[in-house]
Amino acid sequence: MRGVYIVASDRVADNAIALLSSLRLQDPDIPVFLIPFSEDASKVTQQLAELYNVQLFPDLALIEVLTQKISEIFPRDFLALPNKMRKLAAWFGPLDEFLYIDTDILFFSPVADTLAYLDRADFIWCDYHYKRGLEDVFSNVVLDQNIFSDQALKDVFNSGLWGSKKSALSLEALYQVLRECAAHREYFDFSSGTTDQPIMNYLVLKTIPNRLNIAKANPNEPGSWGGSPHFERRGHVLFDGERPLRYLHWAGTPMRAGGPYRDIWTYYRYLNDPEGAKRLSASDPINSSTPNAFTLVLPKLRQLKKTLKQQLRALIPN
Repeated sequence: MRGVYIVASDRVADNAIALLSSLRLQDPDIPVFLIPFSEDASKVTQQLAELYNVQLFPDLALIEVLTQKISEIFPRDFLALPNKMRKLAAWFGPLDEFLYIDTDILFFSPVADTLAYLDRADFIWCDYHYKRGLEDVFSNVVLDQNIFSDQALKDVFNSGLWGSKKSALSLEALYQVLRECAAHREYFDFSSGTTDQPIMNYLVLKTIPNRLNIAKANPNEPGSWGGSPHFERRGHVLFDGERPLRYLHWAGTPMRAGGPYRDIWTYYRYLNDPEGAKRLSASDPINSSTPNAFTLVLPKLRQLKKTLKQQLRALIPN
């Protein structure tokens, strides 16, 4: 059985509703399971069940055991929020093949089309993170010590959207690799406040050799990052030139009034909630899709940050 996992709490209920609204337009019947981020998830669980037939992850005891084990493996000054790693439960849930989706995403294409790439690999993703090198994933230590091959390091990915097979990872292998991560915090780049992403990358590169990046496999794959200022809205879909986006991922860009592409988020959030749309505060207007000053300057700021990090690393002896 193929399907989707999300992780959510009541705090991100609006984002989860927007995601499911966009997803259900394309895939009305595909199974979707919610992994609760914390005990504070009763509201979002009920809303998504009623609106979009989202099921609660059936083995809550496994999630609690997994969270407790991770909290024991990682010191809090290394991994402050073990709950951030609850997405790992996807490998041990009811779905044989699955796509994991963060709630700061909207989907504009059938999820089934993305899941179809699991016919070709045991782990899939679809982004251009590799073009940024190892930023927000690994430190230069992994290069200096040859922890991974150069080819493997070209498979770094954003941990907000990925798919795999239940058979690709065992619980024993998971705990073994997590202990390895905890013993080598010098491998990872947490400088931008990432949490699960560096550890997720280490886990996948270590344990799942049959990997596929859809953005590389499909030469015409559009972009997906919410910080890109050039996407154009046509109807209720964003386009990258003449290519409709597979999905949009805000990934660290502001999801608030005045933020990038807020208008299309607002459309999907209130698509099945007309009463809520009427209650929209005047302080949260539906904005146009014209790039604002933030989206225009953000790519330059990211490049400046990358350059400064490289200069600092050059000054600090190994």
